[in-house]
Amino acid sequence: MSTVILESLLTCPACGFARLETMPTDACQFYYECTNCKTLLRPEAGDCCVFCSYGSVQCPPVQENGKHGECCG
Repeated sequence: MSTVILESLLTCPACGFARLETMPTDACQFYYECTNCKTLLRPEAGDCCVFCSYGSVQCPPVQENGKHGECCG
């Protein structure tokens, strides 16, 4: 079994600003406000959370079960 990565580099699609964030392990994060331009990020269609849409690493539930977009439903 592989180790779950808990940090992901979130990149804002509006301004390109990137910030390393720690992902929650017990829930999906549906919203994230860019600390640079204040844009409110939401998951893209088919993704369960902002980390799966804009992060360098998918969220912990997807890492564990491999079901992209179905981890929190």
